[in-house]
Amino acid sequence: MLMTAMFGSVILLVCVLGGHALDLLRAAVTSANPPPAPTVHCWCASYPNMTLCAWPEPSHAPLTRYIATYSERHGEPITEQCHLIPPGSSSSSSSEQVWLCQMLNLKLLTSYIINVTAVSSAGSSSYLASFMLEDIVKPDPPVDVQVSPRNTRNLLVEWSPPSTWSHLNIFPLKYQIMYQWENKGTPQSVNLGPFESTKVELKGLTPGRSYLFQVCAKELLGLGKCSHWSSPVNVTIPQAKS
Repeated sequence: MLMTAMFGSVILLVCVLGGHALDLLRAAVTSANPPPAPTVHCWCASYPNMTLCAWPEPSHAPLTRYIATYSERHGEPITEQCHLIPPGSSSSSSSEQVWLCQMLNLKLLTSYIINVTAVSSAGSSSYLASFMLEDIVKPDPPVDVQVSPRNTRNLLVEWSPPSTWSHLNIFPLKYQIMYQWENKGTPQSVNLGPFESTKVELKGLTPGRSYLFQVCAKELLGLGKCSHWSSPVNVTIPQAKS
């Protein structure tokens, strides 16, 4: 259900499902064209102390600055400033023109509201959304994926946890393996797991066939989502010796 309310020069849109506000989007109305409301995506890359929000820098927009804040949804009315990392900063690993916002010292099992406002000489537009850390957990992908043939039908797949997941001893990860191949020109794939180990032996593969392997990581108890898939590793199973 979508409700609209007007307060002075501000239009407030609230999407309500089952009595809970899922997402809020607010746009300030001005006589000129304000910058577009940022499209914000938030995730927790290392539970519970690395929470990031990102949004792209518009390619065709007036000179824009951003104000990013967050606060507890039902707690004390205290607003904290996000630590903003502009596009191209050495602190940002992304090559795209993306802004990053770091939120520090968030509490577990607590609902928060993020507010990112784009401001230019023509006006302002804001994005607001509610989230809990437990819902947005998403580790970075596993690294150092290695695939070693054991014999003509078996492979050993090994990898390392993402270095950004800083509390592995308290919040372990589990992993999934996906491998793909072509059979007479038709793509095939298998998804295996979850595995708590960082190495798995795969058996019964086809000699002479090329396989592409990738691994993703997820918090052990199932919080949030699996990471993006790791960089692919391509291996051909050796042919049996005659």
